[in-house]
Amino acid sequence: MDKIIIKSLKIFSYHGVNPEEKENGQDFFLDVVLYRDLKKPGKTDSIDDTISYSKAIKTIKKAMAESSYDLIERAATKVAKALFEDFSSLLKVDILLKKPMAPINAEFDYVAVEIFRKRDDF
Repeated sequence: MDKIIIKSLKIFSYHGVNPEEKENGQDFFLDVVLYRDLKKPGKTDSIDDTISYSKAIKTIKKAMAESSYDLIERAATKVAKALFEDFSSLLKVDILLKKPMAPINAEFDYVAVEIFRKRDDF
């Protein structure tokens, strides 16, 4: 299946269980894979025949900013739902939502959730 890939999209947001996470916010990084048939845009060279990654990024940013969630699982699900609402040609989506500054007393690159959703999941 064809893919449009957005890698390491940095978004400042306010998700987390701890009050300071909701108050101070932090950077999150998203890897998003959008699945759709890309044969037509490959032939027509028309932006109208594909999913604009610029518009997809706007949708992702809006979904991450519209509410504050305790869990990154919820934030990732909201991003997936918003993408399906905004792009009728989207077949499925994979989202890796990374939280590199999680308030945990340990050394790590990031904590994350990865979700895989199809249109009929919503």
